[in-house]
Amino acid sequence: MAPMAHFEAVLELAELPAHGMRACLLGGREIVICRTRAGIFALDNICTHAYARLSEGRLRATRLVCPLHAATFDIRNGRVLAPPAQVALTAHTVRLAAGMIEVALGESHVAPAQGDS
Repeated sequence: MAPMAHFEAVLELAELPAHGMRACLLGGREIVICRTRAGIFALDNICTHAYARLSEGRLRATRLVCPLHAATFDIRNGRVLAPPAQVALTAHTVRLAAGMIEVALGESHVAPAQGDS
C-alpha cells in the first residue's frame, strides 16, 4: 500500500494572481507555484540545465520558460518542451483546501488543482 501524501500549505490562493507564478520554500526545497487556466501546478524552481530560478522566467499558458537559456518546460508534468534542458523538472501534487494551496513534495503530479482562473 502506498503511503499517504503529506500536504503542506504554501500560499493562499488569493496571493497568486491568475496567469502568475510565485516561488516558495518547502522542506528546504525551492518550488514554483504556477496558476493558469489549466489549473495550479507546483514544480522544482531550479532549471535542470543550468542553475536559474524558473520563477524569474516567463509563464506562457502551460509553458514555463527559463530566464537564462530559454529552456521550456510543461508546468503540468515538468516535461522538457524545448532545449537546452534535457532533464524534466520534478512536478509535485497540488490541492486546494479552504482557500490555501497545498503541495506534497516528491509526489508525481496527477491532475491540476482547479482554481478560478
